[in-house]
Amino acid sequence: MTFPLGFWDVSLILAVMAITLLITSELLSPYYGKINIQINKKRLKNAALATSTLFLATVVIRIAGIIIGGT
Repeated sequence: MTFPLGFWDVSLILAVMAITLLITSELLSPYYGKINIQINKKRLKNAALATSTLFLATVVIRIAGIIIGGT
């Protein structure tokens, strides 16, 4: 049984998640409309940066595969 997602699919999902998290961390106020619910903006930004780093790692792996593999 093979994994249903390819490397390209995982990279695309990471890119969309990274963009969404980065935009949310920049635009979202620390109080999401309710006084008793606080969103930790630093933790959200760290998650966005981690996802962005994973996406960039997949891009580097793909570029290295193109350069080394020749296809």
